[in-house]
Amino acid sequence: MRKQWIALLALTAAACSGGAAGTGTTEDLKGQTVEVVGPWTGDEQKSFEQVLKVFTDKTGAEVKYTPAGDELPTVVQTRISGGTPPNVALIAQPGLVAQFARAGALKPVNADVEKAVTDHNAAVWKQLGSVDGKLYGFAFKTANKSAFWYSEKAFQQVGATPPATWDDLIKTSKAISETGLAAVSVGGADGWTLTDWFENVYLRTAGPDNYDKLAKHEIPWTDPTVRKALEELAKLWGDPTLIAGGALQTEFPKSVTNVFGEPSTAAMVFEADFVASIITTNTKAKVGEDAKFFPFPSVAGSKDAVVAGGDMAVQFKDDKATAELMKFLASPESGKVWAGLGGFLSPNKDIPETAYPDAVTQELAKRIVDAGDNVRFDMSDLAPAAFGGTKGAGEWKDLQDFLADPKNVDGIMARLEANAAKAFAK
Repeated sequence: MRKQWIALLALTAAACSGGAAGTGTTEDLKGQTVEVVGPWTGDEQKSFEQVLKVFTDKTGAEVKYTPAGDELPTVVQTRISGGTPPNVALIAQPGLVAQFARAGALKPVNADVEKAVTDHNAAVWKQLGSVDGKLYGFAFKTANKSAFWYSEKAFQQVGATPPATWDDLIKTSKAISETGLAAVSVGGADGWTLTDWFENVYLRTAGPDNYDKLAKHEIPWTDPTVRKALEELAKLWGDPTLIAGGALQTEFPKSVTNVFGEPSTAAMVFEADFVASIITTNTKAKVGEDAKFFPFPSVAGSKDAVVAGGDMAVQFKDDKATAELMKFLASPESGKVWAGLGGFLSPNKDIPETAYPDAVTQELAKRIVDAGDNVRFDMSDLAPAAFGGTKGAGEWKDLQDFLADPKNVDGIMARLEANAAKAFAK
């Protein structure tokens, strides 16, 4: 499922490298047209169209981009049912990619693209795009969903430095709260933000293998590993002096302006790299100066890890023009185009850091690459939508109830398991 707000800002997954498209002259594909359906509108659409223009200039092929926004899954399914699928689509839900692949709607990528994914990305990204042993897609644009954004002014006031551990985060939060400013602003009205909180803590307390098992419902939500993560979350969520008031009525954009707007009511907000877009658009704070970020901290000595979201490029046709476009999108060349325009991250290690426009974006991208196989895709995006992507239901609602009553660990675990079991059984 696509989170409503981030669809317009940045929820998408990152580029895999391959050879440049067009192995001959720029007239190779002249006269051919390729259609791409993607989620991006507004400025993101303009940036992606710049990427596609480079492909056209190299090959002579025309590319028609169809923006579908939040309705992309419905649009693509309708096109498939009507017998008119696009050549390529960018899909945020790996589960939907698997559904299309098993229904025979998708074509596996060719050998050139598969080699690029293998050579230039951590193995986890190839696993993400594979269904029943065949590679059907790759992450083109990603989001780093493991960042805490903080007010430099608020930290200076208490002499704080970015905390490296969860315990240090709690200590820093308590020091900030003593100044009369809430430590953390939480956008609890949007249940998807709470799934991101849980996923980051769970990945660090339970480890990548258990993360994979829980994502597939191979272990229940009543497992001791889930209890551990919820108990760690309760250390922060359960202290009303640390969380800005009205968290369950606070929508995600407001959670950001609570920290960086005037007057501010909190010192920190947790969420992905697209927080920077809201800061720039809705406040006077300057990213990298007034507004900075630190990685989601280690919990109980855990290794560095990143939760990512994003969109995977998949193909519904296997003609030459489609294959060449997939090859181009899998290359570092295509990623460098968008990286230079801003609002883009990639796990492709062959896109140089200097391709990104500023130090903050460079660091966000570097952390995805450096995390290697400790990157995991947004768990709620891997789950059936009834559990992981429905407003007012499933995991979103259960974690909202946990935010309201962090002492009720047993009750929330039981409800999470019941809702997951029902959704995965369908």
